[in-house]
Amino acid sequence: MVTHPPFRRLAASLAFTLVVACPAAEVLRPKVVVVAMFEQGNDIGDAPGEFQFWVEREKLDRVIPLPAGYRDLRANADGSVLGIVTGMGNTNAASSIMALGLDPRFDLSKSYWLVAGIAGLDPADASAGSAVWTDYAVEGDLGHEIDAREIPADWKTGYIPIRKKTPYATPMQPAAERVDNAYALNPGLLQWAYALTKNTPLQDTESVQGFRARYQDHPKALQPPSVLIGSNLASSTYWHGKLLNQWANDWVAYYTEGRGNYVTTAMEDTGTLRALTNLTRAGRADVNRVLVLRTASNHDMQPPGLTAAQSLAGEGIGHYSAFIPSLEAAHAVGSQVVHALVKGWDRYETEIPSAAPQP
Repeated sequence: MVTHPPFRRLAASLAFTLVVACPAAEVLRPKVVVVAMFEQGNDIGDAPGEFQFWVEREKLDRVIPLPAGYRDLRANADGSVLGIVTGMGNTNAASSIMALGLDPRFDLSKSYWLVAGIAGLDPADASAGSAVWTDYAVEGDLGHEIDAREIPADWKTGYIPIRKKTPYATPMQPAAERVDNAYALNPGLLQWAYALTKNTPLQDTESVQGFRARYQDHPKALQPPSVLIGSNLASSTYWHGKLLNQWANDWVAYYTEGRGNYVTTAMEDTGTLRALTNLTRAGRADVNRVLVLRTASNHDMQPPGLTAAQSLAGEGIGHYSAFIPSLEAAHAVGSQVVHALVKGWDRYETEIPSAAPQP
């Protein structure tokens, strides 16, 4: 159809009038973004995953579609707390966080981020049901691998650092070439969160007590659950067993140059931190405002008397040995930080809370 000039001018005038008349879309500026990785069913009212306690207890009643993300977002009435489920694994985590971070409906430049999810735990460090604030998140997928049945007799593992020829070869790659391998969380913010929550009572059921009693060769695994600080190994492969536990300890020590101690294993945190690092460069987020809290749903290796295969066969989402206690711990510990940040927003909008390391 041919449009004559007078009609084109009229159409343009009407379009301009409509644009001017429509109010600008609301831009949400959440104070805290709570990041969960999976939910088993609905967000409310059924068997819980990582998200449900946050939705129900923090009244995240507003449903906000996120078409480019994994799942709809949730927010409370005033928008001060926003919740996202990323989906499992580093690829889902990175893509979902990028989808949120680049969405023009949100200004996240001053938002704090609390990643709160379950994890496997090294029984050498604590017991099931414990809550661990992360100081380093180490990438467990980038590297080389030789099947364990073909590794040289003098190798401890078939996993080899990227661009190396043998396990844990030195010297390490220059720091600029291994930025994807280890992410250090803001130490002052981390210590502030730990100081605020370190004495939080954690659920300790008879079932968990019976589970931890099997780990007689690990004294710390026999203690009640606690809040502590440790490093997380993020790998989209769910691994299990005492030999891979040794690999995890060595891998984290290697990539943190001895500064980090492996405590938890999960699947998403380096993907989340990579996305937030990129969004920070774009002025869309601040990676210095990120906290990662991982709570122990199970141990990462078998107890005495079982093989790794037998131990792994007894684990599964919703059936981990300390599944509900770990979900309870994530909310009990993490919600204190969320509430403190929201309550103190007049200060924390411009000043990131910080504390010195605890004795």
